[in-house]
Amino acid sequence: MSAGRGASVRPRPRTGAANLTTEAEAAAPLVLARFVRHRRERRVVLVLASLVLLVAAVSLMVGAYNLSVPDLLRTLVGQGATSENFIVFKLRLPRLTLAILVGVAFAVSGALFQTVLRNPLASPDIIGVTGGASAAAVFGMLVLGVGSVATSFMAFGGAMVVACAIYLLAWRGGVAGYRFVLIGVGVAFMVQGLLGYLLSRADLRNAEDALTWLVGSVSGARWPEIAVLAAFLAVLLPGVAVLAGRMRMLQLGDDTASALGVRAERSRLALLVAAVALAALATAFVGPLAFVAFVSAPIARRLVATGSLALVPAALIGVLITTVADFTAQHLLPGALNLPAGIITGAIGAPYLLWLLATQNRIGKGA
Repeated sequence: MSAGRGASVRPRPRTGAANLTTEAEAAAPLVLARFVRHRRERRVVLVLASLVLLVAAVSLMVGAYNLSVPDLLRTLVGQGATSENFIVFKLRLPRLTLAILVGVAFAVSGALFQTVLRNPLASPDIIGVTGGASAAAVFGMLVLGVGSVATSFMAFGGAMVVACAIYLLAWRGGVAGYRFVLIGVGVAFMVQGLLGYLLSRADLRNAEDALTWLVGSVSGARWPEIAVLAAFLAVLLPGVAVLAGRMRMLQLGDDTASALGVRAERSRLALLVAAVALAALATAFVGPLAFVAFVSAPIARRLVATGSLALVPAALIGVLITTVADFTAQHLLPGALNLPAGIITGAIGAPYLLWLLATQNRIGKGA
């Protein structure tokens, strides 16, 4: 029997399959955008990893005694001559490995600071964290006369103490990025004053050793120290990967993050502790390599250009900066100069800092 005239035509309720189809159609652009974003990031990571391998190979082959590619490959698989084994495994590979590890540590630390505090100036070498490590290490060397191992421990402790002081001074029912950075810059100046006082009161030879450490260098790398650093990073970096999801939520704002079930202040504190630990470890082993933490993440984010955290690209950029800086300091300077890598990283980072300050002030975001 047909429906009567004038009867209203009601829309048929959607079936479960129809609802699923509609939701899938609505989510399709998001899925496509995510696929494109991940594909671009994978390409950037692949290119950066290839560059790291190239720089590593050149670093192992070039020096006072050059090795060819077949010689290097034969040595790496245990078929090299005695002299080649000594050059690769005792001299060049430890230095390269240490440069890679500290490059990752500094870069990830800087990325965490800048993302959590939402400030491009928030870097451990700008806000005094590595300065605290330097002051403690120099105090150990010049006043207490401790050895290299104790100096590393003191550097780690100094970074932790300074970071805790900055956090407590910046606390006002929570931590705001600009206040944390401003207090950190002030603390950095105080630390520089303490360093100047310690150096001015020290014996000339001891002061020279301290100044060499303060520049930052990966020379003198030894396998036992590298193993210790690698073990710490093997614990810290997976922890950072676990916390990365919370960091993405914090980027949306504390209110949104809390609505999504993330405890904003507790997550921020955990991420800052990880960032301080990474910077303190790297500084304890090689000294304060200037600007590696500061420039790595911004370069990586510009290369990826997807708005993601880009932690892996930032780590690879950090590795490239440290390895290229060390190779340049060893082999590419005129007059056969052999300088610490920290001089090269400082030369790279200082112009970037000036450019950043100029552009941030021009758009009204200066710290």
